[in-house]
Amino acid sequence: LRHLADLGHRKFAFMKGPPASSDTDARWQAICEVAGELGIEMKIQFAPQTEIGATPEPGYAATKELLATSRDFTALFAYNDLCAIGAIRALDEAGLRVPDDVSVVGFDDIPAASYSRPSLTTVHQPMQDMGQLAARTLLDQIENRTSYVAEIAVEPELIVRQSTAKAPPKLDR
Repeated sequence: LRHLADLGHRKFAFMKGPPASSDTDARWQAICEVAGELGIEMKIQFAPQTEIGATPEPGYAATKELLATSRDFTALFAYNDLCAIGAIRALDEAGLRVPDDVSVVGFDDIPAASYSRPSLTTVHQPMQDMGQLAARTLLDQIENRTSYVAEIAVEPELIVRQSTAKAPPKLDR
């Protein structure tokens, strides 16, 4: 969100994740917290909830739903990269160009993110490091080398690619 705000975006659409995903609430709370810090207005009607899926279809469908309601946004922050890729398709079909008309950001940095067109700006999670840390923590606890730790934070990294750009000077929608 800071990256998009730094590019001059002030009108955002947000895509929530599926209710069954353990990440949905944490990601949504983080988005709301940072939006508050940046003074970004959260318009809940701009937050379609995606369904569970291992394809871009949920992001495509959610963006079609969003576009049927409003086109008054210049940036879309998607629940994950697959949803962002689906969103880009829906925006393209609606005659909107990414990133010229709408910037799109995903989350996870899946391998397809760098190959999508345009390549996807995304939040990279170091999954391999997280897995190694989890395994090490579990072994340490089993062998009584450390006490129980309820939560361990791993720093994500923003990967800026072609799907984000400066906010358009005006909305012609």
